[in-house]
Amino acid sequence: MKIIIGYPPTESEKGIALLSQNRQFQWFSNPTHIFPVVLGSAATLLKKEGYDVLWKDCVVENLNEKDFFRFLERKKPDLFAFETKTPVIKQHWKIINEIKKKLPEMKIVICGDHVTSFPKESLENSNVDYVLQGGDYDFLLDELADYLSGKRKSVPKGIWYRKNGKIRGSRFQLKHKLDDLPFIDRDLCKWKLYQKEYNLQGRPFFYIASGRDCWWGKCKFCSWPRMYPRFRVRSVKNVLDEIGMLIEKYNVKEIFDDTGTLAIGEWLRDLCKGLIERGYNKKIKYSCNMRYGVLKLEDYKLMKKAGFRLLKFGLESANQKTLDFTNKGIKVRDIIKGCEWAKGAGLTVHLTMIVGWPNETYDDALKTFNLAKKLMQSGKADVLQATILIPYPGTPLWKEARKKGWFLFDPKEYERYDMREPILNTTDNKPEEVAAICGKIYTIFLTPKYILARLRNIKSIEDLKFNLRGVKAVIGHLKDFWR
Repeated sequence: MKIIIGYPPTESEKGIALLSQNRQFQWFSNPTHIFPVVLGSAATLLKKEGYDVLWKDCVVENLNEKDFFRFLERKKPDLFAFETKTPVIKQHWKIINEIKKKLPEMKIVICGDHVTSFPKESLENSNVDYVLQGGDYDFLLDELADYLSGKRKSVPKGIWYRKNGKIRGSRFQLKHKLDDLPFIDRDLCKWKLYQKEYNLQGRPFFYIASGRDCWWGKCKFCSWPRMYPRFRVRSVKNVLDEIGMLIEKYNVKEIFDDTGTLAIGEWLRDLCKGLIERGYNKKIKYSCNMRYGVLKLEDYKLMKKAGFRLLKFGLESANQKTLDFTNKGIKVRDIIKGCEWAKGAGLTVHLTMIVGWPNETYDDALKTFNLAKKLMQSGKADVLQATILIPYPGTPLWKEARKKGWFLFDPKEYERYDMREPILNTTDNKPEEVAAICGKIYTIFLTPKYILARLRNIKSIEDLKFNLRGVKAVIGHLKDFWR
């Protein structure tokens, strides 16, 4: 069986579709293409099981529909599997129907957070053959391939399809052990196409995932708890062995662990000790997503010693009422103290925040701006990103917004869930004011105090290159919000 895995052409005058950034979607004018870990795992697992696998990411390769159809007609695959998201789901339904007209025998499989919430919807609105529900679509795709090739008698749980004109399926189960997955075949998945900013400088940069997905999993705005309602983590040895392979085979210099929130406690301490004992802390830099309020200064110091470079924190809002509303589980004081401790240990702090929260006034949103500005200008944070709140379909926030009539438009206008405009109307703020605050947050990078703080932190040519890349990214973000 010949299988293609990747992304179809996803074209728009709005920009380039950042589909591989799993937790959110934006159109970017100057994107950093992030490697899709689970899809890469799926391709590798299928190849290991003896299937003929081809990787085709039309977004990162900048292929249009004409090019893609020529590719399909030349390769004649038996199955094409790809990940989709809310803002492009209708566009993907259209291309699915076009593919089925030209290659009716080819099976089409889709996965992702949107179809996890509404698996029947895509079967009702397109000619897709199978919908994979849940986040373990690497394991599920392998099981589906076994079913289609006759190695398995029944359709696995978590896969939705048609039979005798009726839609059938059952809820997914997170029964798989992550250590059973092979390490991703980076050559099969064309790793050099991703994170080019690093790779072209001779500093190979790889994404891994030590866990699925966030052990907190309660934030009502996050789409990922629907994919992974139960947190699982790989063994420390398994993670260290993958890092060792990446060092030996690719001379990797930096790793980003894209687990929703990195595991803490004994697991984290064992990982740090392992990085030190194997000497990996002298060969690579390690970055990850982290939560406020769960680590102490000594934890951050151990992480620094183990080779950690950057921690990405979800600040979200500087208003306690908003943090409580979102079930974030942190206090504003945790944000400030966490930044102080992480920076005190010598780590780089990356802030992420959201504007457009229900019941936040313009002045409330400015509090978030002012806190971010204070942290950045005082040297207690280094990098930030801001986005407009998107209540992704199926999340608790989306359900609450529908119930309370907060939407500014029909909630099924999925193409508008792309962070280019506010979706909810719960305050007196005008939509354009919300978007303006998002852009305003990025202007912190341009303030003299922040620039001086950054200049004081430049200690090597690599630091200089990192900051120059940051300038380019900021200019791109400002264009995306203000065009």
